[in-house]
Amino acid sequence: MARFLQFTFMRAVMALVTLLTVSLIVFTLMELVPGSCAERYLAFKNTQGAQITIDDIKAEEVRLGLDKPFIIRWGSWVGSVFFKGEFGDSCILRLNINQLLSDKFWISLSICMVALIIAYLIAIPIGIMSATSKSPVANNSVRFLSYLGLAIPNFLLALIIMLISTVLFGDSLTGLFSKEFRDAAWSWDRLMDFLSRAWLPIFILGWSATAFALQTVRALMLDEIGKLYVTAAAARGISGRRLLWRYPARHALGPVINSLGFDLNRIFNELPVVALILTLTEAGALLIESLARSNDQQLAGAIIFLLTASIVFLNFVTDIMLALMDPRVRRGLMG
Repeated sequence: MARFLQFTFMRAVMALVTLLTVSLIVFTLMELVPGSCAERYLAFKNTQGAQITIDDIKAEEVRLGLDKPFIIRWGSWVGSVFFKGEFGDSCILRLNINQLLSDKFWISLSICMVALIIAYLIAIPIGIMSATSKSPVANNSVRFLSYLGLAIPNFLLALIIMLISTVLFGDSLTGLFSKEFRDAAWSWDRLMDFLSRAWLPIFILGWSATAFALQTVRALMLDEIGKLYVTAAAARGISGRRLLWRYPARHALGPVINSLGFDLNRIFNELPVVALILTLTEAGALLIESLARSNDQQLAGAIIFLLTASIVFLNFVTDIMLALMDPRVRRGLMG
């Protein structure tokens, strides 16, 4: 037990070090963008008709603390993030980033997590069934559907569904809320309205994730089924579902669980494009806006850091789950 607690502590320390490293990388990238936050903001104000001077820029840099050394500014930023949960103000919008992302990031993360969970709930049993089934029809059908899921890009699937819905029902299914609930406070009616529309981005993001997970589970199961320990277990009289779930499935699912963080990252990477097509107002759309249009690196850095923190936390949880589930890992930890 002591070794398992030591393992958990070391994984937690590694997660913290990873977050600190990522925060340094994100902050450095924010600083490497041509022009300081003060210059970009005042340049934006200049386009609105305001007359900006060099003294205005220097005064703004002092106000934002940009006259201090890089390591002090990073330490101040990372300290606010870790100990206060504060990301400061958006460089261009001049709004508090926490308020900007309060609902939007959690909505985005929820959409991605639900898409990931549904993908695994479908892919694991069907992938195991496909690996153990002797029916060529079932195997070929699963293989065809998985190839189709990998071949059709998410943005194309979104356009197809929007076109069909517009032609048949007169509704393009864009947005996460109806007009009357778009700026309303959270309530039961607003939640129901959100759920009535959130299924589309969840389905689109889960489409390729399911296909990818299905191929992975099937390949791992085919590899495990042919190993000697499965044959030895069958020779001892273990058969059916007991044999399947106790031996090959249990070992095959280890790498699948360990890749949850990677899959979450891949789904979130696809979210901004889907958000543009479906006109979703959440973190994916804000990330595109801040990177490609407004050049608001503070806002983009906050979104990237929050996503990384979610992935690191998920990886930490899956490491613990794998240690509890896989007897080989557990024996190595506990002796």
